[in-house]
Amino acid sequence: MARLNYCTDKIESELFAKGISLIAGVDEVGRGALAGPVVAAAVILDLNNIPKGLNDSKKLSVRCREELAKEIKLTAIAISVAEVSSSEIDQINIHQASLKAMTKAILGLKPEAKYLLIDGFSLKNLAIDQQAIIGGDALSVSIAAASIIAKVTRDKMMQSYDLEWPNYGFARHVGYGTAAHLANLRKYGPSSIHRRTFKGVLSENTQLALPLDLVE
Repeated sequence: MARLNYCTDKIESELFAKGISLIAGVDEVGRGALAGPVVAAAVILDLNNIPKGLNDSKKLSVRCREELAKEIKLTAIAISVAEVSSSEIDQINIHQASLKAMTKAILGLKPEAKYLLIDGFSLKNLAIDQQAIIGGDALSVSIAAASIIAKVTRDKMMQSYDLEWPNYGFARHVGYGTAAHLANLRKYGPSSIHRRTFKGVLSENTQLALPLDLVE
């Protein structure tokens, strides 16, 4: 499939010119979903072998994301993925859960990253030089690669959950608050992977409903 580079390696090239290598892009997905985990990925690209077409995962088609994920896995120096469950999101809040997932992903990299490019947030708990870049998944190939890996991983997880809880349509909306998803929540109540602290999951119609962990 013919593709053009959308993101550039300008940031990475400038860092490399300063003698900095093993640069990891870091991103998370699922922050705004009503169900399922938040998933983060950290990716250290081989800057001499960057897959073409890297971009913010939300701007890519499903097919393109999946093809790029395969290429990233074949060419990257290191990839690490981590998740924080819906129940823990309810306990510590989504912001802290996102930071925790990104931290876990970074610490799982082998070899270890020497520099971090992070979409949106600094990770002050890590003693690794870093840049937080707002909208970084559209500006840095490393962050874009992480966004693709995280998105493809989480989508597959939600598709598997659809087999356990077919009443909600997880395979279609992957946990986000579509009209159909909200209607099913009102009808069936939340499952055990719904985030009960999120607006729309519990309402006057659903707060007394039992989780549907078993298909009726």
